Amino acid sequence: MRIAFGTDDDTDVTAGLVAHLRAAGHQVDEVAPGAEWPEVGRAVAEAVAGGRAERGIVCCFTGTGVSIAANKVAGVRAALCTDAATAEGARRWNDANVLALGLRLTTATLAGEIADAFLATAPDPSEAGAVARLPGG
Repeated sequence: MRIAFGTDDDTDVTAGLVAHLRAAGHQVDEVAPGAEWPEVGRAVAEAVAGGRAERGIVCCFTGTGVSIAANKVAGVRAALCTDAATAEGARRWNDANVLALGLRLTTATLAGEIADAFLATAPDPSEAGAVARLPGG
């Protein structure tokens, strides 16, 4: 899968996550290197909305800023997830296409588990009507 990845802070967590994704066979396109969270969120979201990536992953200290920024782009549904079950639900029930992660409390191992769940889960077709009612849906 082609994944747009962005972070406003390169850490052991982000390096470990990118390595994990690549080892799993995903193509990871790192976007907006060195940018602050508003630009990171927007750049990843625009890559997903524009079809240059199938999914996006954004990171910042809490994950909140990049999530807010990504959700400003039409067609993007970014979800801030702290565990694999939440990431699964975000895909299944909300057809989230961008995963937001906070770096403060997330380890590289946990980030990998969350990303794996997010990337492996398909949306529930019975939720398509609800997703379609979102602005910019």
